Amino acid sequence: MNDQQLLRYSRHILLDQIGIEGQQQITEARALIIGAGGLGSPAALYLASAGVGSITIVDNDSVDLTNLQRQILHTTERVGMAKVASAKLSLQGINPDIHIMALQERAEHERLEELVSQASIVLDCCDNFATRHAVNAACVKHAVPLVSGAAIAFDGQISVFDSRKPESPCYACLFPPDQVFEEVLCSSMGVFAPLVGIIGSTQAAEALKLIMHIGKPLSGRLLLLDALQMEWTSIGISKNPACTVCGQHHAA
Repeated sequence: MNDQQLLRYSRHILLDQIGIEGQQQITEARALIIGAGGLGSPAALYLASAGVGSITIVDNDSVDLTNLQRQILHTTERVGMAKVASAKLSLQGINPDIHIMALQERAEHERLEELVSQASIVLDCCDNFATRHAVNAACVKHAVPLVSGAAIAFDGQISVFDSRKPESPCYACLFPPDQVFEEVLCSSMGVFAPLVGIIGSTQAAEALKLIMHIGKPLSGRLLLLDALQMEWTSIGISKNPACTVCGQHHAA
């Protein structure tokens, strides 16, 4: 790190648990963020400000006026712009030293696996089960830790699925792909603006801890937030030996 970087990240470096070594790990990390919306906005902003050296952000949508109530990466002037292009402007404005790859696409199949295989950490900030399951399967296959978040109305959840550890459950252990879950979207249900900020920021915190190998990650735990009561609930998650995603992977 040069003198400017040492100054920029000095408040991290002052922390005994981080120091120069931890900050160097951050600057060498490669984060993949799926979704540049409510969760992806705070997650990306904090990863960029913390100095994650390479951030790839994937989203096929454009900025809409209805997004601005909670998606803090974007501005009124950018309505109609690709979300990833808007995100890149915001992130580079905060930290011009890092590399931002903005991909306006829906990453699927081989393309998704390619992106996951190149990442050191993946943040799932999308809004649908199909994408969550695809991202989880790719992370299991390539042994890349996944930080998964979700938010609707006043309720949020977050967990870490770290397939580098044989005992760690994956997203499919919690929500089996063959089970039908009701898909509820913000466009029909609504979402409390600060809720996505809380969950997305927590995703960034978990990602940075995983990058630096510090603290206790949320692996094997699901945190649920009731923002109306401002109450957190922690639920233990066990690995499912019969899981069709990670069970077969580790048995193979």
